[in-house]
Amino acid sequence: MTEVPLAPGEYRELISAALREAAYADTRRPAAHNLFMPDAHRTALYVDNVVVPGGRGVGKTFWYRSLLDDRLREIAADEYRINRLRRVRVAPGHGLDLCSERYPETRVLRGLVEAGEDPYDIWYTVLLVSLGQEELRATTEWSDKVAWVRSHPGEAQRTLERADREAREENIVHLLLFDALEHLHSDRTQADRLVAGMLHLALRMRFGTGSVRLKVFIRPDMLKSATELFADASKLSSYAAELEWTRTDLYGLLFHALGNEDGDEETAGLARRFRILTGGWNPESSDDEGARHVAPLLLRNDAKSQETLFEEIAGPAMGRGSRKGKPYTWLPNHLMDGTGRISPRSFLKALSEAAEASRTHHSAHEHALHYEAIGRGVQEASRLRVAEVAEDTPWVERAIAPLSGLRVPIAEPVVTDAWRDADLPSVLAEDSARYARADKPSEVRTGPRRPDDLPRLVDELIALGVMTRRNDGRLDLPDVYRIAFGLGRNGGVPRPKP
Repeated sequence: MTEVPLAPGEYRELISAALREAAYADTRRPAAHNLFMPDAHRTALYVDNVVVPGGRGVGKTFWYRSLLDDRLREIAADEYRINRLRRVRVAPGHGLDLCSERYPETRVLRGLVEAGEDPYDIWYTVLLVSLGQEELRATTEWSDKVAWVRSHPGEAQRTLERADREAREENIVHLLLFDALEHLHSDRTQADRLVAGMLHLALRMRFGTGSVRLKVFIRPDMLKSATELFADASKLSSYAAELEWTRTDLYGLLFHALGNEDGDEETAGLARRFRILTGGWNPESSDDEGARHVAPLLLRNDAKSQETLFEEIAGPAMGRGSRKGKPYTWLPNHLMDGTGRISPRSFLKALSEAAEASRTHHSAHEHALHYEAIGRGVQEASRLRVAEVAEDTPWVERAIAPLSGLRVPIAEPVVTDAWRDADLPSVLAEDSARYARADKPSEVRTGPRRPDDLPRLVDELIALGVMTRRNDGRLDLPDVYRIAFGLGRNGGVPRPKP
């Protein structure tokens, strides 16, 4: 008996259920059923690739936590065919979780830097703790741990050499993971020094040992800044793998989410029908949170097959004609940042909002997602993206706020004049001081490197993907930032009405 196709309303229910937590990936723990593995991320998991650059929302924290989980690491080893992932002992070197036995939390780290400790020594101490150095394990305060390492260089090195030798004999690798580097220090100069020390240690372990490795998940702008601070940093480029998402990866992620939804009996039934209708899914063993189903290759990698399926969900055009393009290409094109990257979180948020808007305003539409609702979804994804930027790098919001109401593209002198009128350098300096005094680690954010150098601020915004520079020299903002920041554009996606 042939399975009955999903009706538009059923697709909306499935999309809403499957993507409900799309905006909370950093706080949601990875599990087997939501572990999607783009082909492009395979090299990022190679043990010898020590630097993994990626912007906000591309999966740095997701992979950091997945590699710390024995079960998820085994799944990744199977699907990516990386046998070496089965022979690692993994420990956290820095992350969002409070783990004072493994690494110093933000206030302690700030105190170490202010006391004049070398960032390299701090991370070397963290590494030795993970390797089980007895004197360090028996010491409570991180200031005492770092002091011991500094005053016992020979014993520290012998610990490292012994751990490396024993790991080679056991045919394993000690892997130390670093994430959430934007939380290291509120002062950008100090944050750069801390990251530089971390990367310097990673490079030394890569060349000096055979079985001790660091893997650093990092924003590209922080990587660029830090590598200017120590010799031989250029060698890191040979051992780096960026977390990138192609258009087919994004739609593969969507279909994976639809096929693995198991929140309640009704939506699990819709997911089962979706798998039967699309065909070729491979069930895998389950964990405590549900079974994992792997989509067929055509739904993961083939643009034509993906577009055909997405047309069933969203229709063939972004309007009554084809002038505005097809939903399959229109949606990711309007979610790109200035570097051409797309955050999967923004993509899923736009689709989730499109489903809700279609249910509310276009319930009788012949497709699950109405084209106007997809536009509304992009508006909501822009709000989310700007909120993320404001959370991680508040100075970006301060810099764009004086431009609200202007239209892009815009001449650079108009931008810098608006910044001078708003006394932006003083605002940024005041912000930096305020965050430096904050007691909560969650409030620590990196600022611009030179808040008083306005042309350099432009360059930093371009490096972050918030701005672009056109061939004629004018500045632009991609829609994923422009809309929520309140700038206009002739013919662009409109700003949401207040």
